[in-house]
Amino acid sequence: MAYVDPFAPSFGTNLVVTPAATSAASAVSPHDACVRLVNSGVNICYVRLGETTATTPAATTADLPILPGSSIIIRKAFSYKRIAYISALGTTLNIQTGDGGV
Repeated sequence: MAYVDPFAPSFGTNLVVTPAATSAASAVSPHDACVRLVNSGVNICYVRLGETTATTPAATTADLPILPGSSIIIRKAFSYKRIAYISALGTTLNIQTGDGGV
């Protein structure tokens, strides 16, 4: 049986955003290897991680879906300092960096 380290959040890094029909992006810590995403809204949300410019990355419905009422932890490259999000009807997304959990 494989052992998975529990998610260790970097306290103070949580973002609460409201994705809408147009892609928006926020900065995330480049020093953490993982991102925990919690969709506490009632609509699906799509996310994409990427590099450092203010206008990229741009999320589309072809990116990672976060279902309503669910959470997911994903690994990210240390060069990724931005996360983009989009939701056709809007929702609430919590974004927190940390390590472990995957």
